[in-house]
Amino acid sequence: MELPIGETLREVFGHDAFRDGQQPVIRALLDGRPALAVFPTGGGKSLCYQLPALLLDGLTLVVSPLIALMKDQVDALNARGIAAARLDSTLAADELRGLHQRLDHGEIKLLYIAPERLANEAFRKRVRSWRIALLAIDEAHCISEWGHNFRPDYLKLAKFRRALGIKRVLALTATATPKVAAEIRRHFGIAAADHIRLSFHRPNLDLRVTPCAAAERKRILMDRLAAIDGPVVVYVTRQETAEEVATFLVREGVSARAYHAGLPDEFRSDAQRAFMAGETRVIVATIAFGMGIDKADIRGVIHYNLPKSLENHTQEIGRAGRDGRPAVCELLACAGDLTVLENFIHSDTPSPRALGNLIDRVLRLGDEFDISLYDLSVSCDVRASVISTLLAYLENDGILEARGVFYGTYKLKLLRERARITAGMPARERKFVESLLERGKAGRAWLAFQPSAHASELGVTREKIVATLGAIEAAGDAVLAVSGVRHAYRIKKPPGDLHALAERYAIVFQHRELADLGRLSQVLGISAHRGCLTDYLTRHFGEKLAAPCGHCDRCRSVPATVIRRSPARRPGDEEWQAARDLARARHPELATPRQLARFLCGMTSPATTRARLTRHDAYGMWSDLPFAEVLAMAEAL
Repeated sequence: MELPIGETLREVFGHDAFRDGQQPVIRALLDGRPALAVFPTGGGKSLCYQLPALLLDGLTLVVSPLIALMKDQVDALNARGIAAARLDSTLAADELRGLHQRLDHGEIKLLYIAPERLANEAFRKRVRSWRIALLAIDEAHCISEWGHNFRPDYLKLAKFRRALGIKRVLALTATATPKVAAEIRRHFGIAAADHIRLSFHRPNLDLRVTPCAAAERKRILMDRLAAIDGPVVVYVTRQETAEEVATFLVREGVSARAYHAGLPDEFRSDAQRAFMAGETRVIVATIAFGMGIDKADIRGVIHYNLPKSLENHTQEIGRAGRDGRPAVCELLACAGDLTVLENFIHSDTPSPRALGNLIDRVLRLGDEFDISLYDLSVSCDVRASVISTLLAYLENDGILEARGVFYGTYKLKLLRERARITAGMPARERKFVESLLERGKAGRAWLAFQPSAHASELGVTREKIVATLGAIEAAGDAVLAVSGVRHAYRIKKPPGDLHALAERYAIVFQHRELADLGRLSQVLGISAHRGCLTDYLTRHFGEKLAAPCGHCDRCRSVPATVIRRSPARRPGDEEWQAARDLARARHPELATPRQLARFLCGMTSPATTRARLTRHDAYGMWSDLPFAEVLAMAEAL
């Protein structure tokens, strides 16, 4: 097997030798065993499945969390002459049909999908006809409920693998603690010998921690940027902070751009392009920036705000100095950030009452049902991510089975008169199309259709309705648009006492909240740690350095500092009055003390966003106060 591996490495990927850790991972896969690769950011994880994919007989299925990342990977593979493709929501109908044909004929070697694709029943059925040689799971730490970036759809991957009988699985991550790695191994039956972990020590990264007050940060940031020669990433917590800091830097003569999820796609893409091309020196970004970024000459990563976890911190500083040259990684440790970060954590935890209401609504919809996550999140005032997590729990417990994802509404803009559209059709087909068009709800320019409802009315399948509307567009007779994503489920077994079920899941969500708060306290520990900072980080991932790194603040004898938050201020009389007035207004979206507390802390919710209440003067009025104190005050109003 040595010759094919070596030839593929040289001729296809252009490398003369493997990097550390790659060869044992590839060996395990080629021998038919599952493996876990815990490599730091930039450690060469992708080759560990891309090379075996070319040597194995069959398709390599790659689960990846970001469409942009999938596109970059597929484009790079195609440029090397490798038959790779992605299956995502951006594909047009004709592109999708062509891809399915190539997959059915075995013409694709690597197929990239998002984990959410596994909720599609049609995809699960189709994939059974393909020969799956290898399942590669990128960002595998997302499978762990106790990791820093849990994604509920990742929970379904182990069940999917078992259902298809896939032997070879490669789990890849840059940020798995020993506890998370053990959970990944348990899910996929990975032996300890096939858990390959590289060192997290990057000798070229200079780790620094600077305790400071919020008012000092902009001045410190300017000083640091003046001392760094080259591109810099400045990480912040909130979108507003990204805009504020980027604007400040531009006014000070620094070439800077903001990057966050709230920007229009074209603005965000242009900011990334300009930074990658060297047109912009500093990018001020939330955690939305970074995954898949392969810029080798980043000379500095500065955390303007505290990161949410050591995993986030390590992954983000790992984007610096990938060319092996020295780079500065500095954390501006401000106690004022704690309240905001803790409030984010609290706002993501549903109250037992909200959770009970959600479970009651979902499990009383009938044996088979479909839901809109958006509508359900607004009506229950629970974040869509929480609903997705709950549904994944219900699936894993065998109560629900996902049946697929579809669009609830189809709209046609007719380009020809109806008589011309149906002209030449056989009588039976013409009658059906005419009946369908009559059911379209007329708007200014569009006819709106609800395929599920029309299928019952016309005595046909939903698929026939959708296919007919698509055929009208394909004939050039109309423009078709879709909206309203819905998720279909069926109840597999009786859920039992719904109240007891809600209580059980409420405890799980509370434990997750405590785990998130614990991760935040570990971040604070960096500043208070008296020993080598690099060793502090590597120990978190199960690695003890043989000796201090020699290139961090502690190794330079910069003293440790315990970050202590200032006592919370007391709200003034005017603020109390504004809070009382808000409570007396009895907005349905602020009916409970927890809803009111979230609002006063500046945390959006699905219901308040839809009602546009965030324009209210009292919104975020107490964002600098701890959530527990604001909740107690809200209960007293």
